Amino acid sequence: MAIAISVQHLDHYFGQGQLQRQVLFDINLEINSGEIVIMTGPSGSGKTTLLTLVGGLRSAQSGSLQVLGQELCGATAKQLTEARRHHGYIFQAHNLHSSLTALQNVKMGLELHLDLSTAEMQTRSAEMLEQVGLSDRLNYYPDNLSGGQKQRVAIARALVSHPQMVLADEPTAALDSKSGREVVTLMQKLAKEQNCTILMVTHDNRILDIADRIVYMEDGILKQNTPQNAPQNTSATAVSY
Repeated sequence: MAIAISVQHLDHYFGQGQLQRQVLFDINLEINSGEIVIMTGPSGSGKTTLLTLVGGLRSAQSGSLQVLGQELCGATAKQLTEARRHHGYIFQAHNLHSSLTALQNVKMGLELHLDLSTAEMQTRSAEMLEQVGLSDRLNYYPDNLSGGQKQRVAIARALVSHPQMVLADEPTAALDSKSGREVVTLMQKLAKEQNCTILMVTHDNRILDIADRIVYMEDGILKQNTPQNAPQNTSATAVSY
């Protein structure tokens, strides 16, 4: 099976000089194509930092980080932009533009794909909103949508380009249990239909069952790597992976 994400001996630091602080320590992780992996752990443990590195939102500094076969450690801004063409990113607070309609927000997920005409972008965006159950909300602005509907728009935006990988940062954080379950089930269904890999950060224990595997991070260290059907013990001794 092909490997979608390969992280080897990855360290990461914030700040410079005397203010420099290490936030990730010797991270080693492999995720196969089509696999759904959830990363959990306490707030401030480095989960979102790792997710943004995998997503090409910042450049990896030390070690190796290969995403879809491309090395991102030391990558240039141009190379990071190119890498982002191949994945969708779902933010914790959905990050919709309040001045744009649902359709326009989803269309933004295609802006990096210069081979598509405006008409094609419009059609694909409308079709994706229909798949997430919002065909009657195409021209609604975010302020007129519920929390669950906003997150569905965010999912549609992430998946409209048919990415090879979806990265999600706390996608259910602002949702009630019913809406949260609907959102992750929808994300799981659409991603599987499109045969893409999912890496999700969450504190929500109610959705852990959608994962093929769960990884646990604490204090910038990847503590364990747990198959979904194995008993979980987040106090386990750190293992090498």
